[in-house]
Amino acid sequence: MPSKQSPYLALVDIANRAKAQAVGLPGRQEVKPYWTGIGFSLLGHRFVSSMDEVVELLEVPQYTFIPGGQPWVRGVANVRGRLLPLFDLAAFFGGHLSGPRQRRRVLVVEYDKIYAGLIVDELHGMQHLALEYARRAPGDLLEPFAPMVNGQFEQQERWLVFDMQALINDFQFMDAAAH
Repeated sequence: MPSKQSPYLALVDIANRAKAQAVGLPGRQEVKPYWTGIGFSLLGHRFVSSMDEVVELLEVPQYTFIPGGQPWVRGVANVRGRLLPLFDLAAFFGGHLSGPRQRRRVLVVEYDKIYAGLIVDELHGMQHLALEYARRAPGDLLEPFAPMVNGQFEQQERWLVFDMQALINDFQFMDAAAH
């Protein structure tokens, strides 16, 4: 004759058998801190900018040329009813955009009343870079964009940290009219 077991004891028995059959949890892994930014290529270098500095990423839109501007001012585009000035970032630094036109992208930055689209060679999406690989900006960087670089990450590849706010605050960048 089967013994009558209380429902509570039956649940305890089931729990004990389940524990005996359970697979252990994986070992605790060390969590490394990461810095996340938007990666892009320009003038043969890989850059990354803070997620806080880039408000939008676009394919290069149709734009209207604006006469009387610096050679690096491409024109203005209507993006969802808002006028976006477009700047060729390579030309601003004295170079040329390279690679296929269809790979070029626009990084949209916005500070206070400044709203600008920066055309770059290629976009590399979000980059999660371990802080243990963060380094100071290279002291021997002689490129014209050196004042805009405020650090670097050296993992499999070198990523230069591009400071968009330093670009926006640059007097030459803000002086877009031709002289």
